[in-house]
Amino acid sequence: MPATVRSVNSAQGRRDDGPAPEAIGAFFDIDHTVLEINSGTQWVRYQWRSGQMSIPDLMRALWWTGQYRFGWLDFSAMAARVITQYNGQAVEPIEREVEEWFAREVAWAICTQARARIEEHRNKGHVVALLTSATRFLSRPVAQALDIEHVLCTEVEEVDGCFTGKYLPPACYGPGKVDKAEAFAKIHSIGLAESYFYSDSVSDLPMLERVGNPRVINPDPRLRRRAKDLGWSVETWTAPTKDV
Repeated sequence: MPATVRSVNSAQGRRDDGPAPEAIGAFFDIDHTVLEINSGTQWVRYQWRSGQMSIPDLMRALWWTGQYRFGWLDFSAMAARVITQYNGQAVEPIEREVEEWFAREVAWAICTQARARIEEHRNKGHVVALLTSATRFLSRPVAQALDIEHVLCTEVEEVDGCFTGKYLPPACYGPGKVDKAEAFAKIHSIGLAESYFYSDSVSDLPMLERVGNPRVINPDPRLRRRAKDLGWSVETWTAPTKDV
């Protein structure tokens, strides 16, 4: 009887015995999850202190922040209005300003438990990624501080080094996070049914329900109630005490 012959996929370097095992993803929201604080609120305070924001702008921003915290925000409309204000401005000075602001006023707020959990997933060979409604201007400094390679975020359109005043849909918010994560998972052969997502916000319920291992961190009131109804555990993460 002739020996059984199995084909070998030279590109993959493995036997063609069936589908390759899927990787596991570990996705992390930023505000009130990786960070103990809300970075958007901190940015508003900074702009107010530095004279870059009028009183009407301040009131509007605080209203949006409250809506976001309780999951009521029309994120696409908010993002469109905010990003329009940057139309024609050079990207590089704003990128540098945000990086300096992050290092000075935000980096301290990275939660101790976030660092430990990210390292735990990394040691297990999981694909670690930030999954955030923020733009790359905030999310990249966070990723660099934590040595995270992958960032899924709301993408802002740039042409010739300047903002066009538009973002590239879908915004990475609510169902848009699921769209971003599914596209990323397809590229990296990640099985979302075995993956993790860490978040604080009820707006992230679509993604929390999409993964097999939802993790609720520092939740807003509506997510706390929903987590209780679903039997999900709730964790409290905090940053080290800030040096005064």
